[in-house]
Amino acid sequence: MKGGMIAKNWIATASLAGFLGITPVPAEQVQFKTMEMRTMADTQEPDFVQVAVQRRAYTTTSPRYVVKRRSKKKSAAIVGGTAATGAAIGALAGGGKGAAIGALAGGGAGFAYDRKTHKKTVQVQ
Repeated sequence: MKGGMIAKNWIATASLAGFLGITPVPAEQVQFKTMEMRTMADTQEPDFVQVAVQRRAYTTTSPRYVVKRRSKKKSAAIVGGTAATGAAIGALAGGGKGAAIGALAGGGAGFAYDRKTHKKTVQVQ
């Protein structure tokens, strides 16, 4: 029986070595471990333990920045509000023609303010 086991070990080793492209190991140095199948009814612990790999958690110390942009609806509200305010002031100062000039001046100023401040950089942790 011993000779049959050595032959099996040699065949297994040679075929594995040929597949992997390495030199074969003598059969005396090869060890095979068997494991018995257990049913769900067995309450014993298994004969092997799976080793968990230690994982590293990387944290960045530098802060992260996000650019928040103003919505088009809010931008339109800013330009429209400043145009209406400019029109009201122009109407008080010069009537109908003053209201038109004030609306243009207020709308232009509101648009310039909106484009200058529509991006905001915020630090996120």
